[in-house]
Amino acid sequence: MKRTKINKLLKSKEFENIVNVKGWVRTKRISKNIAFINLNDGSTIKNIQIVIDLNNTNEKILDRINTGTAISADGKLLKSQGKEQNVELLAAHIEILGEADPDEYPLQPKQHSLEFLREIAHLRFRTNTFGAITRIRHSMIFAIHKFFNDKGFYNIHTPIITGTDAEGAGKMFRVSTLDPKNPPLCDNGKVDFKKDFFGKETNLTVSGQLEAELAALALSQVYTFGPTFRAENSNTTRHLAEFWMIEPEIAFADINDNMDLAEEMLKYLVKYALDNCPDDIDFLNKRLIEQEKNKKQTERSSMNLIERLNFVLENDFARITYTQAINILKDSKPNKKKKFEYIINDWGIDIQSEHERYLVEKHFKKPVIVTDYPKDIKAFYMKQNDDNKTVRAMDVLFPQIGEIIGGSQREEVYDKLLTRMTELDIPKQEMKWYLDTRKFGTVVHSGFGLGFERLMLFVTGMNNIRDVIPFPRTPKNAEF
Repeated sequence: MKRTKINKLLKSKEFENIVNVKGWVRTKRISKNIAFINLNDGSTIKNIQIVIDLNNTNEKILDRINTGTAISADGKLLKSQGKEQNVELLAAHIEILGEADPDEYPLQPKQHSLEFLREIAHLRFRTNTFGAITRIRHSMIFAIHKFFNDKGFYNIHTPIITGTDAEGAGKMFRVSTLDPKNPPLCDNGKVDFKKDFFGKETNLTVSGQLEAELAALALSQVYTFGPTFRAENSNTTRHLAEFWMIEPEIAFADINDNMDLAEEMLKYLVKYALDNCPDDIDFLNKRLIEQEKNKKQTERSSMNLIERLNFVLENDFARITYTQAINILKDSKPNKKKKFEYIINDWGIDIQSEHERYLVEKHFKKPVIVTDYPKDIKAFYMKQNDDNKTVRAMDVLFPQIGEIIGGSQREEVYDKLLTRMTELDIPKQEMKWYLDTRKFGTVVHSGFGLGFERLMLFVTGMNNIRDVIPFPRTPKNAEF
């Protein structure tokens, strides 16, 4: 008999039909002459209850069924007598597909800490929390592609292996086939990368932006969605060495068009999550509420997960300049009373996460877009303002997590871009291909980057970025 997924069975009203269901046992309970099994197959966070009449079943098979066991059950779909579910399956036949030794299986029916689940990440998909996160992650991937497709954007696959450091930070993973113990050397004693696979020094990319710009200056609207890598030795709850980035680039668009696109996209994604993942978000919301109860009153979030998501939908994003943001922060009570970890004294410093959250959660009480940052703290490719001090950069700030999007209008004027590259010692010859686009039909253009895992932190309410990606890559950790 063909299997029916649990999510479809739970919505079915075709009672008395004989169906087949397959999945993994969450719990087993025996009461007098009846046994109850809660079964889950990953199609929904909800389980289906399998009812087994012990008078018609070999009890020995039940002895072999434990939490984690994979089974197949044939039986009649009935309207449930219980309050927890609408339907249940009266089993006529049970088959064990794969046993799980109760003495060794680590996911027993009790609450497990996230730290413990990271230690058994190969099994954590089977928990309610990570099942919900995985389904939401899929929905967000689909929604991103749908959003851009419906707006006429073209998806571009940009290189994973590159000879360019798009961010200029230098924290990149090297890609090489040279013998690490005995590499070929030049006369000056440095490694001779001309003898390497690509004939030059190459790395894993930190961004697909520069290559996406090339396509945008022919196709008008493009976006990338791919893995990026940063060799930053950071073990915080906000950093990964391998993560996914969404990077649209749009021609004939200035910083205002860029902000409009970012706001529209974020609201679309949040609404898509609420509309299409209600059960998973409801579960994660209740989980977050329980988690908040264990915190001190001063550490608790002012909004639960669903309130936070609606906070984005219901508010137009405030738009302010960096200078306005600094003045607000300098005059704020937390700054004057030295409650900020990073005290705001001077114009020109980078705004930290605590400052971003203050602007969003306390001052404006809505998402905020900050523009016109000091050029000295931003990348070389950003459009320079006439004051020669600031660039047309933009950061979108959200509650709880701070910056979720970073972007800018790109510098389209050849001489200004070249001057800025010279100031930062970026080799002209290595970037000739990028400069060429400013010589041949240059136009005003803009773009931004959305860190997918940052989005996932916001949509799921999780606190650690390692819990919203299936196989996290962090310092000293590259399992699987």
